[in-house]
Amino acid sequence: MSIKVDSVVKKYGAQKALNSVSFQINTGEIVGFLGPNGAGKSTMMKIITTYLEASSGSAIVNGFNTTKDSIKVKESVGYLPEHNPLYLDYYVREYLKFHADIHNVGKERIEEVINQVGLIDIKGKKIDQLSKGYRQRVGLAAALLHDPEVLILDEPTTGLDPNQLKDIRDLIKEIGKTKTILLSTHIMQEVEAMCDRVIIINKGNIVADRKLSELLKDQNQIIEVEFDQKIEESLLQTLPSLKQANNNLNNSWTLIFETENDMRAEVFDFACKNSLRTLQLNRKTISLESLFQNLTN
Repeated sequence: MSIKVDSVVKKYGAQKALNSVSFQINTGEIVGFLGPNGAGKSTMMKIITTYLEASSGSAIVNGFNTTKDSIKVKESVGYLPEHNPLYLDYYVREYLKFHADIHNVGKERIEEVINQVGLIDIKGKKIDQLSKGYRQRVGLAAALLHDPEVLILDEPTTGLDPNQLKDIRDLIKEIGKTKTILLSTHIMQEVEAMCDRVIIINKGNIVADRKLSELLKDQNQIIEVEFDQKIEESLLQTLPSLKQANNNLNNSWTLIFETENDMRAEVFDFACKNSLRTLQLNRKTISLESLFQNLTN
């Protein structure tokens, strides 16, 4: 496996930013690392990339310990931090050559990455002349130059327009077929589009670590129904697997069921049995955003 985090604790004085965090990520996985501001995401990423040391516990990247073998870890990791640190006075190609020289990478690789990330038209411009979206591309290109086995991307799609978003999303998905990618973002649609699995952290603790499809499937089922007349909640409680019934407005209800079975037929039959008509009957799809809010509020 490419990343193994075992019982990592990070303290700042008396405050714990990370509380015994553990997870593993294998080659070929694109994992979304999610959490509200201050949850510990960036701290964990900085530990994995050797910019910070854990107070206790260990992080192993490609078989190398981030504390004992930090140089080896850096050689095998590409890191795009949230606040992309670029030398604004450099030209794009000049900046990438600077990084290539550090990693002892040849000129042909520079041209390959410029083409891969879509920088051909602006490679002769100074970085301070670029939009935020193109600056993100330059940072991603620098992270890819030495062909790392692991990519750590902190908010990689910040500032991109819709066309750029699609290009970078497709690029990350393609790269993720042969590499390990840990990706942090606040844009849930990007996670749903790119990631196989999500790890959600809150207040320094892992609160979810599942394949995205499984995580969404296992949530409570929500059905919104509107009847043609008033009904008492006690009658609704006769519905099988009903966990909660919330009256929204007049005769409209939100029904929450603990089951994988589609309960719309049950609700329709219930209405007929009780001489009610259903004016509206919809199954509400559980989104990653609503799941995230439930787990981190």
